[in-house]
Amino acid sequence: MPMTLRLDDHEADALRRRAALESRSMQDVARQAVREYVESHSRADLLDDVLDDELPRYAEALRRLGE
Repeated sequence: MPMTLRLDDHEADALRRRAALESRSMQDVARQAVREYVESHSRADLLDDVLDDELPRYAEALRRLGE
């Protein structure tokens, strides 16, 4: 699905410089950044869910280990 990404001058300049440094298009750099952001946050959300489910099971053991 096409979309328009509006950047301020500073953001656009930073993206332009990064793309030039990597010999890539601004679009390619931005798309990779979005993929990395989504992947990173998806893993963090999954880990948070697992910890929320599992930590209570081991709370007593963790408390004892901390003594």
